[in-house]
Amino acid sequence: MHPPVRLVAIDMDGTLLPSLAQQVSGRTARALKAAQQAGITVAIATGRRQAYAAPLLGSLGLRADMPLITSNGAVTRTLAGEPMDRCHLDAAVARGLCGLLRPFGAVVFTFDRDGPGELVLENIQQAHDRIALWVDANRASLREVRPLEDAFGDGEDPIQGMVCGTVDEMKRAEAALRQSPLFASCECARTEYAARNLSIFDLLPMGVSKGRALEQLAARLGVGRLETMAIGDNWNDVEMLEWAGQAVLMGNASAELRTMAKLRGWKQAPHNDEDGVAVILERELARQAAQEMQEAR
Repeated sequence: MHPPVRLVAIDMDGTLLPSLAQQVSGRTARALKAAQQAGITVAIATGRRQAYAAPLLGSLGLRADMPLITSNGAVTRTLAGEPMDRCHLDAAVARGLCGLLRPFGAVVFTFDRDGPGELVLENIQQAHDRIALWVDANRASLREVRPLEDAFGDGEDPIQGMVCGTVDEMKRAEAALRQSPLFASCECARTEYAARNLSIFDLLPMGVSKGRALEQLAARLGVGRLETMAIGDNWNDVEMLEWAGQAVLMGNASAELRTMAKLRGWKQAPHNDEDGVAVILERELARQAAQEMQEAR
C-alpha cells in the first residue's frame, strides 16, 4: 500500500482545467482546498509561464505559498510570486534554435520580465493562425523582433522557447533538433492536442523538466518520492509521472500514453471534463481519513 500523499503536482491544461476552458470547476477548486487543509502540499506544474497560470488560481482561495512549477520546470515560484528556483536557456543556444526551427512553425521565446517583451516572436499573425486564444490572452506581453535572433542582443538569456504548429510539423521539428548538435545544449518537450491538430514543442535549459522541478521541490519540502503524487495528461508530463511514486494519467490522454500508463503501473483518472483531478484527490483524502480512523482504534 502506498504511504499517504504529502505532495501532489498537477498539470494545468487538459488536467486541472476542462477542455477549452479557462476556469477551474467548483468541485475541483473544493478538492484542491480540502487537500491543502488536510496538510497536502498542492503544486501546479504547467508549461504556462507564471503570469499566464496564476490568474486562473488567484480567486480560488488557495494558499499564497502554493508552489507553481511553470515554463515546464524552468521557473518555480509561489502563487504569490515569491521565487523558489529558476533556470535560463543560453542566449547563444537560443539564437541557433531560431534558424533550426523557424521552418517548422511559429517560434516564441519567454523572458523573465514583465510587460511587452516577456514573449518575443517574429510574426504575431503567424502564431495567431495556430494558437489564437493564446495570442489574444497574451497580446500585452508580446513583442515582434525580426529577425528573432536580435532578441538576444543585450545578453539576456530567455527562460524557455517554444514552437507551435501541427502535430506532424512538431514531430518533424523534434526530429530536426535531435539530429542537430544543439540537442546537446537544451531539453525539449512536446505537447499534442490531436483533436485540434495542434502541437507545442518546448525548448528548455539543460536538465530542466517538470520531473526535475518536482524532485527539487520535494527535496526542499522534505517529502519522499513515494509520498509524492503527479497528475498529468500529455507528453510533457511524462518525466514528472515517472519520478513520482504515485503517478496518475488523465482519462483524456492519448491512446499511446494510456498504453504507457498500463505498462508502467500508473493509475488512471477520469476525463478532465469529468473533474478527474477532484475524483483522485477526493479518493486520496478518503483513504487517509480511513487510515487515520483505523490507527486510532
